[in-house]
Parts: sequence; C-alpha cells; structure tokens
Amino acid sequence: MTRWLDESEQQAWRAYVTMQGHLNAALGRRMQADSKLSLPDFEVLVQLTETREGRVRVFELARALDWEKSRLSHHLRRMQKRGLVAREECPDDARGAFIAVTREGREAIEQAAPHHVDTVRELVFDALTPDQVDALRAISERILAAVRPQDWPQDRK
Repeated sequence: MTRWLDESEQQAWRAYVTMQGHLNAALGRRMQADSKLSLPDFEVLVQLTETREGRVRVFELARALDWEKSRLSHHLRRMQKRGLVAREECPDDARGAFIAVTREGREAIEQAAPHHVDTVRELVFDALTPDQVDALRAISERILAAVRPQDWPQDRK
C-alpha cells in the first residue's frame, strides 16, 4: 500500500527538489563563467587531484562519481580532447587504464576552486546558521546512508 506524502512532507520534498535544481544550475553557470569548466569537469578533476598520484583507475573513478560507464567514457573523451586529462595504460592489467590529471587540468582546477568555494559559501553557507549547517550535514548523511548504492554491481552500464 502506498504511503502518500502528507502536506508537510510534500512541501519539504518540493522545496528540496526545486532548491537542488536551482542550486545546481547556478553552480554550473558560475563555474562555466569563472573557469570554462562544467560541474562534471570539476567533479572529475577533484577526484583526480585528491589522490597523491593525480590518477585513478577508470572503474574507481566511475564508482567515486557514481556515474555509469558510458557517461564517464564520453565525458573523459571530451576532457582528453581539451587536454584536461590523459589516459594511461595500466601495467598490471592490460584491460584496465588510469585516468590522470594533466598540467592543464591541474591549472584549470586550481583556477576554478577558489571561485567555486566562494559561490558555494555565498549561495549555501552564508544563508545558514551554524545549527542549520549541522542539520544539513546530518540530514544529508542520513539520506545518503539510505540511498548509497552498497549493493549495486561495481560495473554498472
């Protein structure tokens, strides 16, 4: 039997969905204007630059981003054409490959990151009290625990 949302839940859900859409659009517009990177470009570069080697296996990148293989493959190809990332063969696994950040990719994220942080601070954290920030973190962690794809196959298509 369907448990329909009550009025309060429906208002909260609609506010969340609307906020998420508007926030992602605003972040994307600002990222593009400030750095010529898309939000997905930035997400990939964050994953790569947060590793000591500046590279990760393709399947690990897909898992970290929770992207499907085809989406990641197409996106990485576009980023390679722009010189932001490079594909490196894996010496231990002929079927596998690494994706590595290039010098251009590192420069791009180093330029984009300060602007992105300023935008996130302006659009999100400046609008919240410290207690609301704590609540946002707690709510986000709780929902993530419910939706995290723990049991999804590692090689989703």
